[in-house]
Amino acid sequence: MSFLFGGRPQVTSEQKIAAAETEVEMVSDMFNRLTQSCTKKCIPPDYREGDLNKGESVCLDRCVAKFFEVNIKVSEKMQSEAAGKQGAGMGFGM
Repeated sequence: MSFLFGGRPQVTSEQKIAAAETEVEMVSDMFNRLTQSCTKKCIPPDYREGDLNKGESVCLDRCVAKFFEVNIKVSEKMQSEAAGKQGAGMGFGM
């Protein structure tokens, strides 16, 4: 079935690879931002111990949890807005 008749267009191997590469880049970017943000917030620049102390560990745990919580909320909001725009564009009568 074609796109005009309600079927999904066929996705090529190149498109699948490009989508996977984009996803890997996005996850890597998110990980780098998370690492930078939480390290800056929770770990002092002058290392006194080889391991994390309890305060640093708790701070990192909370920072990571908040980062993912916000990321999920932003993603949900963007998806709902995209769905709303897509739904508004589907109407035939104006």
